[in-house]
Amino acid sequence: MPMQVILTQDVANLGKAGELVSVRPGFGRNYLVPRGMAVSATAANVHRLEHDKRVISRRVAKERATSESQAERINVVTLQFDRVVGEEDKMFGSVTSRDLSEQLKKAGVDLDHRQIVLEQPIKALGKYEVQVKLAAGVVAMLKFFVVAKAK
Repeated sequence: MPMQVILTQDVANLGKAGELVSVRPGFGRNYLVPRGMAVSATAANVHRLEHDKRVISRRVAKERATSESQAERINVVTLQFDRVVGEEDKMFGSVTSRDLSEQLKKAGVDLDHRQIVLEQPIKALGKYEVQVKLAAGVVAMLKFFVVAKAK
């Protein structure tokens, strides 16, 4: 007769954390529970799991709402970077995710530079568009120009 357990962490080939699963009694008692991978599915634990799921879903919904509003602000902003160039429009220095983050902060959008997906620093003049990964899986597109500084 199978035993019901609530997983406290992801278990390969069994389920994700927070799921109620049926396992063989020996596997549950001798492996999952002693290693802290699961707890037995008593009425109190099931009730606590449901409560935790509700709390988590509310928190995720709130994070998603704030991320979406931040994404809307990022999508309408267009930044411009003036850089010194030499012969053949060769840039001195580059534009990095830190530069983008600082410019966004001046524009009223505060975010960490690690959220900006920039594989390589920008070392050429032109128009660019990069992804900004926000919380709860929300992705915004940031547009910016790199132009030659007037002499």
